[in-house]
Amino acid sequence: VQLQASGGGLVQAGGSLRLSCAASGLIFSINDMGWYRQAPGKQRDLVATITSSGNTAYADSVKDRFTISRDYARNTVYLQMNSLKPEDTAVYFCSAEIAPMSDVYHHVAYWGKGTQVTVSS
Repeated sequence: VQLQASGGGLVQAGGSLRLSCAASGLIFSINDMGWYRQAPGKQRDLVATITSSGNTAYADSVKDRFTISRDYARNTVYLQMNSLKPEDTAVYFCSAEIAPMSDVYHHVAYWGKGTQVTVSS
């Protein structure tokens, strides 16, 4: 099982980016999926999460600017980021709670490699 994130890049303040993260491998089920970010010298913080039933939660700093969504058929989670600010600059990581085919009764947190988002002022 692995998560592959994509969609990062360099954008000017006020611009938009869309991140994608696809889970692949022998997957039985996926519970929560989410996005986290880590700026240089800082801890990794939660950005947004989405449950298996579609309930979402956001960090206060991104509410009304970012939207998390999910394609259940493709095991993919998205993060639409609008009105980007320089303080949004960070490495963005996706995470998912996955029960693999080898252990269908236990969901384990998997992490993707980060994707860099840089917002210039």
